[in-house]
Amino acid sequence: MDTARIEEVVGDFVHLKKRGTSLIGNCPFHGEKTPSFHVSVTKGIYKCFGCGKGGDSVRFIMDHEKYSYPEALKFLANKYNIEVEETELTPQDAEAQSAKESLYIVSQYASAFFVKQLWETEEGKGIGLSYFKERGFREDILKKFEVGYSPDVWDAMTQSAINAGHNLEFLEATGLSIKNDNGKIYDRFRGRVMFPIHNFTGRIIGFGGRTLKTDKNVPKYVNSPESEIYHKSNVLYGLFHAKKAIRDTDNCYLAEGYADVLSVHQAGIENVVASSGTSLTVEQIKLIGRFTQNVTILFDGDAAGIKASLRGLDMILEEGLNVKIVSFPDGHDPDSYMHHVGAGAFKTYLEQNRKDFILYKANVLLKDAGDDPIKRAGIIRDIVESIAKIPDQIKASVFIRECSSLLEIEERILLTELNKMRSAKSKKTFESNQRANHSSNNSYSSGAPEPLGPPDNLWDDQAGPGEVQQTSAEDHQEKEVVRLLLAYGHEFVNWDSIDDMYIGSFIMQNLADVDFENSLCKKIVDYYKSEIDNGRLPTANHFIKNEDRDIADLAITLSTSEYALSENWLNKHQIYVKDESMHLKATILGGIFHLKKHKVDKILSNLLREIKEEKDADNQIILMQRYGVIKGVEREISKFLGSVVVK
Repeated sequence: MDTARIEEVVGDFVHLKKRGTSLIGNCPFHGEKTPSFHVSVTKGIYKCFGCGKGGDSVRFIMDHEKYSYPEALKFLANKYNIEVEETELTPQDAEAQSAKESLYIVSQYASAFFVKQLWETEEGKGIGLSYFKERGFREDILKKFEVGYSPDVWDAMTQSAINAGHNLEFLEATGLSIKNDNGKIYDRFRGRVMFPIHNFTGRIIGFGGRTLKTDKNVPKYVNSPESEIYHKSNVLYGLFHAKKAIRDTDNCYLAEGYADVLSVHQAGIENVVASSGTSLTVEQIKLIGRFTQNVTILFDGDAAGIKASLRGLDMILEEGLNVKIVSFPDGHDPDSYMHHVGAGAFKTYLEQNRKDFILYKANVLLKDAGDDPIKRAGIIRDIVESIAKIPDQIKASVFIRECSSLLEIEERILLTELNKMRSAKSKKTFESNQRANHSSNNSYSSGAPEPLGPPDNLWDDQAGPGEVQQTSAEDHQEKEVVRLLLAYGHEFVNWDSIDDMYIGSFIMQNLADVDFENSLCKKIVDYYKSEIDNGRLPTANHFIKNEDRDIADLAITLSTSEYALSENWLNKHQIYVKDESMHLKATILGGIFHLKKHKVDKILSNLLREIKEEKDADNQIILMQRYGVIKGVEREISKFLGSVVVK
């Protein structure tokens, strides 16, 4: 736990930027374009203020990879080269532990089998390895991506896996083995060079196999089918090898095929991925968005293919990413062009030929339209539709200005068309939401929006029939006191009229007569008090890593903040702003007495109700006397709160 630094673990999956004392990024657990995911390096925790997810390094791996606690520990141990001693399991025992884990195990076995065939067998070296060497691929690149060869034998891999103790059921579930109508088992990828597909964390989840035969009836590429571990729309080939370089360069090259990725890597450019022969999906775009907001598409030189691809790229703009295009001379793709001109010239070509997607699209389509006014009008509308998908208003206005000159049309006309499209989209979204509201709540008329009301957590669940009791303020004050306990309880102070003591002990002494209503706050406070009574002082970490997930979530929430004071106050404006730790006495006393005031106000409110309901005059007098005493306490607390001066 000491070794697995939160910024390193999360940083493998999320593109983080520094903001104040925290690191922020787009949450990997829900879709968002404005970062609400915060990582506290000092506390070793993460917290998303959008979806509420939070925890430490182990919890992050558990949530992100859907691992159990032991699996997450083993993952982190492997990342940091820490040996984990455990009983050695046979393949059968390992497969019996988890069906999903079994799919990973057989996929890894198959990959090792294919690699061994490529490098150590006569058929593999004579057919597979010679193919790669003829294409100009270096051995280090082939080994880096673990490419292999599947023998041109009906069931070579299947029989090898079964003989090694693997279950045929899992071989079929991954698509490595296929059973025909007659019950015969055969290898899906026989006679092909193999490209293993890694997931985000480097585990093999599927394969792409390329045939080396010239028979047109044999498909050139065969890919693994969908399985529990492989969903092609959620995977980018090469991302595991590219993610660090994408972060470092703040740019992602997006190619089309497996060989393109290998070639670009061989040119010394590691920030490249491929969509593995499938149409680009929103999920894949969001994967890239975790690491960078900049995407450079590497287009093949085929003009018809470029036009077809352009139509599908608007969704990248919708996700808020910046898109550039690099196209290659006719007849070349990234793979062939790199081997044609060499690594150095290829790298220079990429740098010098990047063009903004919108302007590139306009140029390509205008050439196709020629002088035909009808085609030009359609192209102008097409370009404006692309610009309308850009969420950033400033960026969109810049493209409108540049396209105005390129398309030879007034900027005002383009802006009018842009606003029409955005209005139509907003109306469509609103109507869609209205239909959803109507279908989920039939008590409202079809055309009327659902009445607004308070959020569910604002009202007390204990309120009686026809009674609404607001408790959010008291709940907030209880959480504030717990926050102060977690943040400052371990600090030792010497205040006026207060003997040397820990803040945690001081708070506990002053809350001895206070009952907490929030059940989680009560658990934390009760445990804190019992630990102090036993001579121990709990730290925030104890609650953050608590086995009770609800307590851990609350501790994480109270230990993090989505807001941070800008460093510009001091760096640019020379204004030094004190935070609460600079006037800790006022902060602690304020938290304690604000909570006490809420408790006293609640007592007074209940007494007033009892006085009104009491019919016996003598009892009323007793209640009124008690009310007067409590009211005096309330005045003293208010007087104190009004006199707390920050010094």
